[in-house]
Amino acid sequence: MANPQFSSGDTAWLLASSALVLLMTPGLAFFYGGMVRVKSVLNMIMMSFATIGVVSILWVLFGYSLAFKGTNPFIGDLSAVGLHGLLKTDSGTIPELVFSAFQLMFAIITPALISGAIADRVKFGAWVLFVAVWTTIVYFPVAHWVFYFNGGKGGWIGDRMGAFDFAGGTAVHINAGAAGLALALVLGKRVGWRRDPMRPHNLPLVLLGAGMLWFGWFGFNAGSAVAANATAGVAFMNTQVATAAAAMGWIIVEKIRDGHSTTLGVASGAVAGLVAITPACGTITPMASILLGLLAGAVCALAVGLKYRFGFDDSLDVVGVHMVGGFVGTLFIGLFATSVLTGGAKGLFYGGGFTQLGKQAVAAFAVAIYSFVLAYIIGKVIDKTMGFRVSEEDELSGVDLALHAETAYELTMATHTGRSFAGATPVGGSMTISEDRTVTQ
Repeated sequence: MANPQFSSGDTAWLLASSALVLLMTPGLAFFYGGMVRVKSVLNMIMMSFATIGVVSILWVLFGYSLAFKGTNPFIGDLSAVGLHGLLKTDSGTIPELVFSAFQLMFAIITPALISGAIADRVKFGAWVLFVAVWTTIVYFPVAHWVFYFNGGKGGWIGDRMGAFDFAGGTAVHINAGAAGLALALVLGKRVGWRRDPMRPHNLPLVLLGAGMLWFGWFGFNAGSAVAANATAGVAFMNTQVATAAAAMGWIIVEKIRDGHSTTLGVASGAVAGLVAITPACGTITPMASILLGLLAGAVCALAVGLKYRFGFDDSLDVVGVHMVGGFVGTLFIGLFATSVLTGGAKGLFYGGGFTQLGKQAVAAFAVAIYSFVLAYIIGKVIDKTMGFRVSEEDELSGVDLALHAETAYELTMATHTGRSFAGATPVGGSMTISEDRTVTQ
């Protein structure tokens, strides 16, 4: 007999949202790929695509079961190994297999985010192993804590304590940011860090990636309503206005501090806004979302400089954007949550006192500490056994060639009547543009 609660509209929306969230990982690959130097772009993209492969397999084998089954507050059971029992079951108004597919996309992008903190210097095999281990012992349990609701017998953060995280500010962004910080400390600084210029090699690629992330994030946030309903509409609108405000907040800080606003800044600000609104998009109003976006853009623009103050090489600002942005959005709920959307709980400025703020703080710090400690241990073990970092020679020559035997660009141009380009001497009738934009053989 068909489930009388089944909704084809909800199912269609969640299937579309799942595809949107998957698109975010290639978007992240382009975003990160444009930010690294030209000799590392393929490796950066490969790290994201390899994560899709590894996590997808683990999710079917045991990941979904560990994250979304059982009655233990800290970890699921193995009752759905191989997605056993999901083929014809429903979860509310949708097939449970569709819900599992949606959550898989979150599991994929979370470890992929970490890769930006350790760009330019990581062995590819070591990265694949780290993703498999970290996802198993960190992401799956944390997803259980935050996302698994089972009538008060689910995860300890969301279902039992009552902390809000609508779409992953703690489980995804703080989780990945803390792990990124741990790995940056394990691997150490890149050769030439703070001495050599390490500017993004392709800003249009960065903006393309940011646009894909922004587009896909509507599935990330609005899809987390798990229904095509008013809550999804609120999350959708809040996502848009917070992201727009954060992009403006970041470039305003740049203008005041540096005298100019940059394309890298507007892209980074948009991502900071997407991060910050993720936990809060279903609990605050659109007006509060604009305030959150402005705050997140400004705070993250300032926070990315912390790596220079404290001396850790977070290559692509995963800590400053994802961990800090995740904290901002998670704690903001404790200030501006409205009972109209939460069903009862209120933030401090809506008369709720410090109760919800305290719950949000416990959730944020618990995830950050757990992820940091475990990522540091996993990273150290890998480093001491198979080695996590490439050799200095490979790092200087470029990890694309060293690890993948490929280069992202083959920029050869024919010379005309023996004339050189940009002062270079033609060799063999052709020349190649090198990383520093000079022309070499």
